Parts: sequence; C-alpha cells; structure tokens
Amino acid sequence: MEVPKDQISTLLDLGLSNSAQVLGCFLVSSSTVNADTSPLVKAENLVLLGDALFREREYRRAIHTYKQALQHCKIGPKQSTVARNSLSAPNRSSSPNSFNLLGINENEVKFKIASCHCSLNENRAALVEMEGIPSKSRNLQMNLLMGKLYRNSAQTRAAIACYKESLRHCHYVIEAIIALAELGVPAKDIISLFPQTPNRSGRPPFDHIDSSRWLQRYVEAQCCIASNDYKGGLELFTELLQRFPNNIHVLLEMAKVEAIIGKNDEAIMNFEKVRSIDPYLVTYMDEYAMLLKIKSDHSKLNKLVHDLLSIDPTRPEVFVSLSALWERKDERGALSYAEKSIRIDERHIPGHIMKGNLFLSMNRPEAAVLVFRGAQALRPDLRSYQGLVRSYLALSKIKEALHSAREAMKAMPQSAKALKLVGDVHASNSGGREKAKKFYESALRLEPGYLGAALALAELHVIEGRNGDAVSLLERYLKDWADDSLHVKLAQVYAATNMLQEALSHFQAALRINPQNEAAKKGLERLEKQMKGVDPDAPEEDEENEVEDADGDQIETELL
Repeated sequence: MEVPKDQISTLLDLGLSNSAQVLGCFLVSSSTVNADTSPLVKAENLVLLGDALFREREYRRAIHTYKQALQHCKIGPKQSTVARNSLSAPNRSSSPNSFNLLGINENEVKFKIASCHCSLNENRAALVEMEGIPSKSRNLQMNLLMGKLYRNSAQTRAAIACYKESLRHCHYVIEAIIALAELGVPAKDIISLFPQTPNRSGRPPFDHIDSSRWLQRYVEAQCCIASNDYKGGLELFTELLQRFPNNIHVLLEMAKVEAIIGKNDEAIMNFEKVRSIDPYLVTYMDEYAMLLKIKSDHSKLNKLVHDLLSIDPTRPEVFVSLSALWERKDERGALSYAEKSIRIDERHIPGHIMKGNLFLSMNRPEAAVLVFRGAQALRPDLRSYQGLVRSYLALSKIKEALHSAREAMKAMPQSAKALKLVGDVHASNSGGREKAKKFYESALRLEPGYLGAALALAELHVIEGRNGDAVSLLERYLKDWADDSLHVKLAQVYAATNMLQEALSHFQAALRINPQNEAAKKGLERLEKQMKGVDPDAPEEDEENEVEDADGDQIETELL
C-alpha cells in the first residue's frame, strides 16, 4: 500500500496527531483502496483517521469517520466477522486513541464515538452508543463511562451498578469510589468490592491488610463527606495526612470541606500550602478564589486568577475564579463568567453556588432559588441549603425557608451551621425570636467557637434590648478572634447604646483588619452623624410573618 498504516501508528504514539490526521487522509483516499478492497480494510483505515481526529479534538469529524467505519463493518463479507472475533482479545486497549493494525472491534469503535459525544457534552447520544455494547463486552473504561452517563441522566441504580463493576476490575479507581460515595453507597459496601487474598489460614496476609487500610480509610472519608458528616470526614483525612504528609489530593479534599462548612482560615491555609507544593494546580482553586473574595483579599485573588489563566484558561474553575474577581467591579460580568463555568461542566458545583449568590446580591431571589435547587440536585451541601434559605427569606416565603433549614438540620444533625440556619428563619419574625435564641445557643454548645452563631445571638440580644448581654457575649469572642465582622457587631451595639467612642474604636479596628468591609464603612458614616447630633435613619422593623407548623416543631424538638 502507498501509505503504510504503521507510520500513522508511530505518529500517534509520538503525539503527532496533526501529521497522523493528514497522513490518514492520504490513507483513506489512496487509489489502491479501490472497490475490490475488503470493507474491513477500509474500516480499519477510517478508524485510524478517526483516532487522529479525536486526538486533535475534532470530535464531530471523528464521530462521522468512526460511523463510516462501522458502516463498512456491516457490509463486509462474512469472513470479516471471524477476523474481528479472533482479534477481540481481552487485553486489547480500548481507549479512544488506540487501534489495531490487523482489525477492529466494533464495540471499541462505539466506545470511541460515545467518548466524542461526551467531549461535546452530548450525554444522551453517548448513552445510546454505549447501550449498544453488550454488558459482558464492557471493559473498565466502558463501565466508568457508562456510570458517568447514567449518573448524568439521573439513572442512579444503573450508575451504581456500572461503578461497582469498575471497582471489581480495579479497586484503585478513585473516581468510582468518589462517585459511589456521592450516590449514597455505604463505605462497607464499597470496601466489600475490594479483592480478598486469603492465605492458607484463611486470613489475608499482613502486608495486604496494611497496604489496603489507607484505601479503606479513604473510602470512609469520602462516604462521610457525601453524607454531610464533615467532622468525621476531616478526622479521617487528617489520619491519612499523617501517613502521607503533604499529599496534595488529601490537602485539597480537606480544604474543600473546610470551605463548605465555613472554616475559612483553615481552608485558606491548606489551599496556600497546596499552591506552595504545586503552583500549577487548577483543581478546587475556584473554592480558594471564593474564600479570597469573602476575605476581600483582592491582591491575592487577582494573582490567583492571573496564574490560572496562564495554566489552563479552558477549565470551569478558572471562570468561577474570574467571577469571584469581577463581582466587586461588575456583577453582570461576574454572572456571565459563572454561567460559562456551568456551560463547560454542568455538574460543577462551585459554578452553581457562585451563580446563586450573584443572583441574591443582584436582588433576584427567584432566579437564585432555581440555581440553588439545581446545585442540590447535583450534590447537596451546606452552601446550597444556606443559599435556599436566604433566597426564600428574601421572597418572604418563610415556610419554604423553614423547610429547607430543617432539611439541612436533618441531613447534618451534628452541624452547628445547620442549627444556626433554622435559628435564622425563626429570627426573621418577632414571634420566632425565642426559638431562634434556643437554636443559636444549641449551635454554640455544639461548636463553642462558632462565631456566626455568636454574632446572630448578639443581634437577637440587641433587637430585644439586651445590649449588655450582647456586649459581654461578643467580648468573650474578641479574646480569641481577630475578625472584622466581630468588631463591626460590637461597634454597632456600642453605637446603639450611645457609647460612641467605643463604637468608633471598633469600626476602626474592623477596617484595619479588612479595609474593604462595607458594613464598617457604612457604620462609620452613621456614627459620624450620631457624633454630630444627627439621628441616623432608624432601621425598619421586619413585617411579622408567623408560621404555624406543629409537625415541624416536634421534629425540631427531637433534633435539639
């Protein structure tokens, strides 16, 4: 033949896919490939060209080429079937870039077509191709792709079956472990899929136990996180970190969880540790960006975004980080970046969280509800519950807010943040303040250092005229916390009790910690009016919105 196939193989092995693609065009159009040439040979040539196109990310052309190859398989002579069957060895690679110069496997070609559709976010078309492959013929890669496609189409049971089959092939497939944990499969069921290698005594050898223990701990940690047992998950990850110091993956998982539950300082420290080890990492860096935005550390955020853009500007994490950077300058621009991250990966949770919070800040709570519900459908975490509660309260839909808060409390019974969330709903109307106080106090008993609950409780004290209680509560936290929001709250209480110099001191302390704190800036403006003897605008009292829910009250009592 004028164009040797093995040269295309060599080019692809060397990563020279552009040259392989051009050479493939010569191969399939060669005059020696005439009407008498076996359809199977034509199919082989087309698969080679398709592989080169896949490498070049020309997915539409690759799909078209692979389908042409399948058509030639169908019209081939009967002996081609025998040839194909003889070449379907179990150890044959079936990645989208693999090929065999002696024949093709139709199931592998279907897998390649499905992989192209996946790269184009065409999950339904990909699933149609994959379901055309008999279950007994699916290898590890095929089962993983099937699991992903079934999960994306909300076919949970089928997804679990495919991921379990993947782990039976290889119990070190981490993405299958994480997926099964997030789909609600208990840790013991996942671990039971790991191979057992008993010796003559019927017990696994010691070295096998020791080598697999860390993986079992990893499974347990992921299952804890998936079931919202954040404390248990962090403890297990900390244990793993002792065995694998400076493990980037474990540090990232810990930082992500700490960001979710509001341990912002710890999360930032771990993210920065990861970046010091590997400054070119992109994974979870949008979580870090959102924390920097909360801290108003714009210089670090600006540098992070600049670094991420230079590493890989196509990743969804980069667009969420851009959204965080732009929020202060242009909310509409920030929203477009958040939406871009979701278009790249519709399952990217931080993109949904960022988009929902932007809708809230733009006073579009109805849109925010839809976004936070979408995030919950993918994988509920504390932030989506918090977003829903804030959205419903902004819409004065107290029943819906209470339902979401109670859902969070049921999902995370050991979470002080979830308890505070229920308290926030009760605090939104005067008739629920006593209940709110109990929830805030319960949150502080569960997590004594939880500043958010302390600030909320102090606010209740102020509303009900117990300014002295608010001051004593906040000053206890001032000993251990250098936090701008704590100083702002103290300043507001002092201002309300006409202790203007003390208020001034705390507003200034807040701005020293965080010069961008808007509440401190506005507070200083009001304070200046007070010092000049001008009465600042009195805060408007929220309209009472009572909710009668006897069943819910009983649930709350049991959980408390």
